[in-house]
Amino acid sequence: MGQATRRLTYAQGAGRTGLGRLIELTAAHSAGDAFITVSLAGALFFGLPVGQARGQVALYLVITMVPFTVVAPFVGPVLDRFRSGRRYVMAGTLFARGLLCWGMASSVVYGDVLSLFPAALAVLVLSKAYNVSRAAIMPSVLPADITLVTANARVALFALVAAGGAAAASAGLTAWIGAEWVLRGAMVLFLICGVVAVRLPRHVDSPDTDEDEEAPAPGWRTWFQVGPVVGEAIRANAAIRIQAGFLVFFLLFLVQDKHLPGFAPEITIGLLAAAAGGGGLMGAAVASWARSHSPQLIVLATLALTTVTTIVAAFFFTLWTAVAVALVGAFAQGLGKLALDAIVQREIGEEVRSSTFGVVEALLQIAWVFGGLIGLMLSLFARGPAGFTVMAVVLALSLGWLLAGRRRRLRAKPVRLPATTDTKPLTNPF
Repeated sequence: MGQATRRLTYAQGAGRTGLGRLIELTAAHSAGDAFITVSLAGALFFGLPVGQARGQVALYLVITMVPFTVVAPFVGPVLDRFRSGRRYVMAGTLFARGLLCWGMASSVVYGDVLSLFPAALAVLVLSKAYNVSRAAIMPSVLPADITLVTANARVALFALVAAGGAAAASAGLTAWIGAEWVLRGAMVLFLICGVVAVRLPRHVDSPDTDEDEEAPAPGWRTWFQVGPVVGEAIRANAAIRIQAGFLVFFLLFLVQDKHLPGFAPEITIGLLAAAAGGGGLMGAAVASWARSHSPQLIVLATLALTTVTTIVAAFFFTLWTAVAVALVGAFAQGLGKLALDAIVQREIGEEVRSSTFGVVEALLQIAWVFGGLIGLMLSLFARGPAGFTVMAVVLALSLGWLLAGRRRRLRAKPVRLPATTDTKPLTNPF
């Protein structure tokens, strides 16, 4: 299996440029994140009564969102200043997460929530910092025969497969030996990944030049001057992330409150999780297939598909329409994010690319948290059709706003007059 995986990751020149190693490193990184997520899920959600679980989840979401608005603007500029040592920055995020996993294991043993939440937030910030660095170095390891969308899709596909396998394994291990030992296993995995990150090819690091040393650091206004194409893609992905966060908590609490008809709660949650995982894999596969299509159109198409599916589920709400919404939502989230990464990698210069990715990751994370808070509040008093109707209205308004802005932008483009054959060059009358 290892040899077959190596042939896939190193295909089309990926082994020569370093893309294959980056794929394997990101897959292991995603497996470690899955270990953390599953091991903490019992402490934050499943092991508590429904009312107390809502309070714990709301506290986690607020703690996640508020510091992100402060920390995120500084992550990208710091990474831009260390372009010549990106391998060591990535390794540092992995080593730090390994140490935090050891600390979280002790917090789980003693039930210390006050130290568990800040450590979980630090792990999340470091995970985003790794993703920012990984996305910024993608053009440096891109083979000649692979497009950016395809390379991003290949990385995402292997990461999703690794995360799915790790989630299943960690669920069994958590029930068998306890969440604290799963976190300690994640610590070992992150430490090994840190060593692998240092051993990435040297051309991953951008060499320092005299121009870079003399040029001033970009101001905070530069982070938001990304142009209309990138801005449109960010807003579309933010709308999709709002729906993704909404689905996670709204559907989970519907199941916990027994308002979602169907099977037993464990089976229903398993179906929803399988649909979300399958949708993510489909998004990565379609991104690899749609390499010749425009990323801007892909982003708008994913938002339109999500909107239509949510509207249908609001009118015909059943367990299977909820599964369909989870499937399509994960598909749109994966495909839309891959297209957004390709747009940023193509449109943004290397000197501020990490800063742009840092802002993008922060905005998408805040959008996901905002959607989760909406789902958490609506689960208190709204059943399935009402909650899906609210989200359908939000998505429809977002799509209409983006389409109207795109139409105005296309109309405002200058019209080039065709050259005529009778045009004569001007001559000097003197």
